[in-house]
Amino acid sequence: MIEDRDIEAERPYLFRYALAQLRERDAADEAVQETLLAALESRASFSGKSTLRTWLTSILRFKLIDALRRKGKEKLFESLEDEADDGDFDGLFSRDGHWREPVKAWSGPEQSLVSRQFWEVFEQCSEVMPRRTAMVFVMREVMGMEIAEICNNLEITATNCSVLLYRARMSLRECFSIRWSREASV
Repeated sequence: MIEDRDIEAERPYLFRYALAQLRERDAADEAVQETLLAALESRASFSGKSTLRTWLTSILRFKLIDALRRKGKEKLFESLEDEADDGDFDGLFSRDGHWREPVKAWSGPEQSLVSRQFWEVFEQCSEVMPRRTAMVFVMREVMGMEIAEICNNLEITATNCSVLLYRARMSLRECFSIRWSREASV
């Protein structure tokens, strides 16, 4: 049987996960509260086939999808006018289309992915992106949603979604190349 304290111990991780998606502290806190409540109510169904964190994260993903749907219905999304211009990325490439500066190698990407430091840098980098760009990236790459589902939730076209994913990846690449080396040296 899962203890209350074991579930509560996962709160900081769940909050960071929710905040990266929703980018609003109150909304993230509400999603985490709903997740923890659902977990406490259904802890008997936890079979132990996965880790407690994995189980809680799967519950949280559904809560986040619900929150995003509510936001979509309320039309709280910012207009596309604040999105970065494609020209913002031109400086990253040479005339022949190659990167001007090669990507710095990261040691142990699997280890980095689960580390707190990685998620702190990810949160910093996603905060400088336009809201919708970050939202599309997290929905696709963190939550594993399909393009069609993202488009339906955000009421955007598949082409727009692909452009936003491209912009997010370029923004994250640039941000991580700067901030990751800074964080690693601390």
